[in-house]
Parts: sequence; structure tokens; C-alpha cells
Amino acid sequence: MIFYLKIYNVPIMYYEEIFIFASIMITLYLVRHGETEENAAHILQGQTPGHLSSLGREQAEKLRDILRPIFFDVLVSSDLKRCIDTADILNQERKLPLHLTKLLRERDWGSFTGRMIPTLQGIAFPEDVETLDTLLERSTKFIAYLKEHFDGMTVLAIGHGLVDRAIQSVVFGKPMKDIERMGNATYRILEIK
Repeated sequence: MIFYLKIYNVPIMYYEEIFIFASIMITLYLVRHGETEENAAHILQGQTPGHLSSLGREQAEKLRDILRPIFFDVLVSSDLKRCIDTADILNQERKLPLHLTKLLRERDWGSFTGRMIPTLQGIAFPEDVETLDTLLERSTKFIAYLKEHFDGMTVLAIGHGLVDRAIQSVVFGKPMKDIERMGNATYRILEIK
């Protein structure tokens, strides 16, 4: 006798006590961290820790309330402080295990790191700035990481403005310039097959 059960619209066949599972997509809630003191001061943070501002904490608390009805299997975050602090706020009631990864770090701005963004207008990038190709490659590795460890799960992931755009660029097959900028403590839902 064969029974079919639908989960996420993917049939799972049960036959003589043997389960045959089809690969199920990952539902990714991709979040940008809350505002930092450095964001407010227009400082290029890159891969420095960053410090959530009081507004950034409020933004994360509001996002936590918005996401409250959604079930998540796992929480993944950049290993930089501003994302970990955002993740901690989003995870206060959930108590999900937190998986940290360098793959979600912001673009490495090299010697531009820590400088005031307005003073960099029109200046050519130094050679030590992470290239967009390298950022997209890292984003592709992040997608592979999700597929390897969290297939079929609903994942809440906290990253940064540019890496989040790069991930969307990879998933949607669009150039990064065509991906809308994410505000602080906002999210996008991506389906990864």
C-alpha cells in the first residue's frame, strides 16, 4: 500500500515502512543587521565588528515582533558583532542554536575600512578591496553551505547590506546592480532549490 503526504508541496512516498524523501527547498529569510553607530556616522565598516545604535536595537526588536509568527528551524549569522547582536535580539524568545559563519561577512573594504563614506566619492578603489567577483563567489559558497547543512529547512540568516545583495544576485541570477538595497533590520524571503 502506498500513501502520499504533502509537505511544502513535495510528495513524500511511504512504502512498507521505508521513507523516500525528495530534496526540499530551503526557505531563507535573509536579514540585514540593525543600524549601527557607524552606519549613522557614515563610516565604512566592512569587516569591523560594528556597534548597534539604540535605533538599531529598536529596529531589531520590531523585526522580532514581525517575524514572531514564523517558524524557523535554524538561525545563521555573520560572525561580526553587529549581526550577532541583531541575531540575539531576534532569537530572545526562540532560543534557536546560532550558527556563525564568515561567509556572511560584509565586503572587505581593505584600506577604505573605517573611513567616512562621503570622503570616498570619486576615488578609485585600492587593490586591497574585496572584488565583487570574490563577494559573489563567497555568496555562492554560502548557498552551498545552506544546501549541505539545512536542506528542507526554514532558515533565518543575518548578514550585511552588500553580502545580502550578492546572495540575492546569485539566487535570482541577476547582476547586483539590479538588486534593491536593503535597509537596516529588513528582510527578504528567498526560495533556494
